[in-house]
Amino acid sequence: MKTGFTLSLSRMLATAAMAVSAFSAQAACLDNVVLVHGNTASPSSWNNTVSTLKSRGYTDSQLYRPNWGSKTCAACNSHDTTNTNVVKSSLQSALAASCTGKIDVIGHSMGVTLAMKAINELGYSGKVNTFVGVAGAQHGLNSCGVYPYNVVSSTCGSAGLSIDSPLIKSVKGKRYGAKMYSIKSWIDEVVCVGSCYVWGAHTSNIDSQNATYDYALGHFGLQTGTTSKQADLLMN
Repeated sequence: MKTGFTLSLSRMLATAAMAVSAFSAQAACLDNVVLVHGNTASPSSWNNTVSTLKSRGYTDSQLYRPNWGSKTCAACNSHDTTNTNVVKSSLQSALAASCTGKIDVIGHSMGVTLAMKAINELGYSGKVNTFVGVAGAQHGLNSCGVYPYNVVSSTCGSAGLSIDSPLIKSVKGKRYGAKMYSIKSWIDEVVCVGSCYVWGAHTSNIDSQNATYDYALGHFGLQTGTTSKQADLLMN
């Protein structure tokens, strides 16, 4: 009798463990996240964001960090086919492995507009649940000038961030996810050179955004110092 009781108890415990395991697996099903770094940056620039997301239940396998562009020549980088394809590949991989059928995207600086271009070309606007632009320049940079009278560099050219460039025109007025948010600063030392305003709007604002959040932080502090807000926006 004691042996039978012990066997039954073992089976009950095993069943309970399986149920807990199944629940945990279900609870861990979150949108895969693509983190697109900025000009001359590297995937490691997202380390703070990755740490915060992992503390919220994400795993490394759910976080994708494309590595694009020159790390030594900021003026050489643009939204060209080579850089766009790197981001597109990460978006495709993240979606293919997604347990939800959706992905989330966070971009910083030039990574915002590069992610926008990649989403446009893939036709992924309906596949993205949340898009977060951190210190981006959807409306262009005053420091690049107005196209075609722009500063002569790849970053400010036709595939770059000069105001009204073909690239800028191509990313305005479109959807990049079911929910779109911007995180910005009025003391951003990169996007606000000359002025934060482009045609009456802060250039980091995203057309038709659900909300925008202002911080008294610099360009790079916006990426590393707002990770709790970034995570909140993905999980709300």
